[in-house]
Amino acid sequence: MKLYIYEHCPFCTRARMIVGLKSLPVMLQVIMEGDAETPLRLIGKKAVPILQKEDGSHMGESLDIVRYLDGIGPTVLMAPQDPTLDAWVKEVWPTALKLFIPRFVQADFAEINTPVAREAYRLREEQAFGDLEALRGATSKLVAELQPLIKELVPLVKDRKTIGINEVTLWPVLRSLSIVRAVEFPDQVRDYMHRLSEACGVPLLFNQAA
Repeated sequence: MKLYIYEHCPFCTRARMIVGLKSLPVMLQVIMEGDAETPLRLIGKKAVPILQKEDGSHMGESLDIVRYLDGIGPTVLMAPQDPTLDAWVKEVWPTALKLFIPRFVQADFAEINTPVAREAYRLREEQAFGDLEALRGATSKLVAELQPLIKELVPLVKDRKTIGINEVTLWPVLRSLSIVRAVEFPDQVRDYMHRLSEACGVPLLFNQAA
């Protein structure tokens, strides 16, 4: 099997998590930013992640891929779904995007490691979010909005030992936010982030924080 991804993409991170958690023999293939032909050929639209299954067919949609791969052998997503964590992700997402997207554009990811690819990504995100430098200039305001929500996460994750679908939707958001130097993660949240990073083999982005 083969998984087509962007390294920066939180939705791709969902699929990468289940591959790592289950130690599945899946090859990771980075699609360059600006390459619309490959995803269009595989699933008929420009979107990632894309899974090439053992029979050669392809599927998109991150959670569909997660459920398909978790269905191979014993499940690892054992924890019941927590609607409180679902609501947390939904509330945080708009502010989180405004913080990590301007930093992703300048970060070290395989899909934007050429000038042409990086510029294609910058243009795509500017079309979606407007002036990225203005967003970076609003970091203090955005972090002030986000920080109380990060603290609310402590009682929700500090005792979580069993992995479930909530990890697959929550952890990619936290990973993305780890590139934002100004965001302070309480020890219990940081421990949760590192524990899952080790379990799934997907690195956090603290080393690129800006």
